Amino acid sequence: MIDFFCSSIGKKLIMSLSGLFLVIFLVVHVSLNLTALFSRKAYEAACEFMDTNIFVQVMVPVLALGFIVHIICSIIVTLRNQDARPVKYLVVNKAAASSWASKNMFVLGVIVVGFLGLHFFHFWSKMQLQSILGHEPKNAYDLLVNLFSQWYYCVLYIVWVIALYFHISHGFWSAFQSIGANNSKWLPRLQIIAKLYAIVVTLAFISIPVYFFFLGSK
Repeated sequence: MIDFFCSSIGKKLIMSLSGLFLVIFLVVHVSLNLTALFSRKAYEAACEFMDTNIFVQVMVPVLALGFIVHIICSIIVTLRNQDARPVKYLVVNKAAASSWASKNMFVLGVIVVGFLGLHFFHFWSKMQLQSILGHEPKNAYDLLVNLFSQWYYCVLYIVWVIALYFHISHGFWSAFQSIGANNSKWLPRLQIIAKLYAIVVTLAFISIPVYFFFLGSK
């Protein structure tokens, strides 16, 4: 069993499962952020729920671990593929293999991770980390309004979301393919579901900086 998970196929499986796990996190995260479009009170209530709900508190470190595992496995698989053959994800048809997203999954992942680091610096370090250190955390809504009133941060955020779109639109169905759902009947359906999921999540994320930049806060 250990040998299997240490193998290239095993790491691809772990990468796929952790990636699907993070797909759920994106839905939760963007749903929380969308409450800010209604009012300060709604967003602060959502943040308080996330900070006090026991299930969320348990899932946060699990999600963090899943994210770290996904990154590590992605790096290892990419490096091994470069040494062996330039195939980043297992595919069953030439068209899927030749797509732009499939050829640039690692680069897209680097962009996503890079911006997440910036995002954590602006939010997590000024809220959750301050609470852990015993200091007064910044107000989440005020941070949101301040950052998205700056055009350059909005641009960076939208670029990140676009990179995320390409990464998950390919990675979503590719992950299912890696765990065995790669027959001719289900693969086209999964590709459509992945595309729809990526579009909805992308539009939801982009709506937040656009709203605050042009309309401000309530």
